[in-house]
Amino acid sequence: MRHHRERHRSGRSGWLRAAVLGANDGILSTASLLVGIASAQASRNELWVAGLAGLVAGAMSMGAGEYVSVSSQLDTENADLERERKELATDIEGERKELAAIYVNRGVEAPLARQVAEQLMQRDALGAHARDELGLTDTLQARPLQAAIASATSFAMGAALPLITALVVPHGSVSVSVAIVSLVFLTLLGAGAARTGGASPLKGALRVTFWGALAMGITATLGSLFGTVV
Repeated sequence: MRHHRERHRSGRSGWLRAAVLGANDGILSTASLLVGIASAQASRNELWVAGLAGLVAGAMSMGAGEYVSVSSQLDTENADLERERKELATDIEGERKELAAIYVNRGVEAPLARQVAEQLMQRDALGAHARDELGLTDTLQARPLQAAIASATSFAMGAALPLITALVVPHGSVSVSVAIVSLVFLTLLGAGAARTGGASPLKGALRVTFWGALAMGITATLGSLFGTVV
């Protein structure tokens, strides 16, 4: 008998969130930086140095931030599991009743809930409580290194887009060119990420594009007003 295996999008949530956040940050922060500096009449060499420094620093910051953040989440999950492990060792019957009560609250009749709880705990007591009491599964488990790599890599790739644009277009049109190219990529990123996650591509694209345009507009205005490299 063949089992039907369904592929759910929730399994992608860890790395997808980090990758989308990294790419979005890479495009937006680097583009805003370059637009602001170009509006302040900076030279091409100054654009290159500032953009490259922003790419490297941003990628390292995103990777480190994701690692620390997700590591904290993993520490919390492990602490909850350790507490559950001790409770199972000291009060197995109480834990069985607790698990059965969870199933009853979900609509299972009490006799069947007790039977299910007993059978699941005979097979894997900690796994049953982790899943149904704590909401922890292997699919959604925090993975710090995976999140850090996805975030840092995607930031660098996203930041490279406006930086390359600033280096290849005529110097006098850097601000406009970087803004247009970055907004196009932000729109595609927002739509693609939303579609991958099962949401509306249009809504995702509009959301990212709006904030991207706002950020670049503000930095361009500041650069023009101060006339200095910021």
